[in-house]
Amino acid sequence: MSDRMLKNRLYEQFARVGGALASPARLELLDVLAQGERSVEVLAERASLSVANGSRHLQVLREAGLVESRKQGLRVYYRLAEPGVYDLLQSVRALAERRLAEVDRIVSAYVGHRDELEPVSRHELLERARSGRVVVLDVRPAEEFEAGHVPGAVSIPIDELEERLGELPRSKEVVAYCRGPYCVWSHRAVETLRAAGRNARRLVDGFPEWSAEGHPVEIREDEEVKR
Repeated sequence: MSDRMLKNRLYEQFARVGGALASPARLELLDVLAQGERSVEVLAERASLSVANGSRHLQVLREAGLVESRKQGLRVYYRLAEPGVYDLLQSVRALAERRLAEVDRIVSAYVGHRDELEPVSRHELLERARSGRVVVLDVRPAEEFEAGHVPGAVSIPIDELEERLGELPRSKEVVAYCRGPYCVWSHRAVETLRAAGRNARRLVDGFPEWSAEGHPVEIREDEEVKR
């Protein structure tokens, strides 16, 4: 086999990964899976897809080696194949932010300029949480919190926040986080808390970035792991 043929075959394999990413739906599915393992049904619902269509997209991702699956009873569950998959997703996102002006326009329209104060960095949150100076608030759905969260975080899904404000101490600043930099729930949480007279800020991004940077992750109240 000639060098040219070998090189062609090599780049064909690289293209399998690139081709798997060339779909907004599949990128969103990877983003959802960054929160933890999910069933096909849940993934489809989160990405606004039919179960059949979601399953087809997941099969493409699996064939490209980006996700893995397991079967439990009648359900099929998917997870990211390795941490490097999320690193790849972050790299694509960061490159698009730098090179495509439309990304900034879309983000501004979607998220808006809602912060009167600077968002809290991951390092700052780690230090302040360890010292007990802040309450860390996870506003994702409960099942995502249970799959992994910032140690010591309080779980109050965003739709329940107004009714459960009394569970948060008034004497401490609250730092809210959700799924990532494009998730509006943490913005909504800060708006709700400030409207109620609370001192609140948001994490600069979300749980996947926290975990990917190697910060401690709590799975259960009595079990903490370091990734």
